[in-house]
Amino acid sequence: MKTSNPVLARLGQAAERERSAGYAPAGPYGQPGIPQQYPSQAGYPAAPPTVAPMTVDDVVVKTVALLGILGITAAAAWVLVPDALVGTAWIGAAVVGLVLGLIISFSRMANPALVIAYAVVEGVFVGMVSKAFETAYDGIVLQAAAASFGIFFLMAMLYRAKVIRATPAFVKGMIAVMVGLFAVMMINLVLALFGVNTGLRDGSPLAIGFSLVCIVVASLSFVLSFKEIEDGVRMGLPQRYSWTAAFGILVSLVWLYIEILRLLSYFQGDD
Repeated sequence: MKTSNPVLARLGQAAERERSAGYAPAGPYGQPGIPQQYPSQAGYPAAPPTVAPMTVDDVVVKTVALLGILGITAAAAWVLVPDALVGTAWIGAAVVGLVLGLIISFSRMANPALVIAYAVVEGVFVGMVSKAFETAYDGIVLQAAAASFGIFFLMAMLYRAKVIRATPAFVKGMIAVMVGLFAVMMINLVLALFGVNTGLRDGSPLAIGFSLVCIVVASLSFVLSFKEIEDGVRMGLPQRYSWTAAFGILVSLVWLYIEILRLLSYFQGDD
């Protein structure tokens, strides 16, 4: 399977290795099965009968589960973390979440434990960010959450209706833009730590424009995830890869939510 979403970039390679292994069920006394070859369908090797293939329903269930874990963790962090430690918890969760996200993204195997751990850490991050913004701007969290899920469902409907299609040119362009934005945000963060203001996050017209670009790109990144899920189901990826597919959607949702939260704050001004 040709990759598109960098979050799901390793799925095709790992699934190909698992399909080529294709072992028969273990014998009656637990002895290893004998490697077998299974017929192809529609030009793709079929998953071994002993491995349940991933379905769209699997991805939906895993995505809802991860969102539930994130939401519960965010609420717990909001209530339990003292105000004096919000900044520390925010930065710590952001760093740990980034490390876990990179490990999952570049791992060759689906790891549900890591994905769940990521949802927990991101829950702390989202909870702390939300608490800080809600303290400064009353009602902003509900607005940002509603807008994020609204955009997600809109993109899902547009993709299903084939209004937006993940063509090769679209995929290449999106990957290039996403990598570029990630690099710009990392450079901006490092410069901010040294007291350098680039104007990308200070509420200026440049900051508003940058957030709008990030929101558009985060919204379009759902199309890449939908395409990868569609291809994965067609090619018979093992069921556990639904966790990795759900992880890709979660990453885009969190990114979209944070950018909308930030953009709304620019227009509300100081209390």
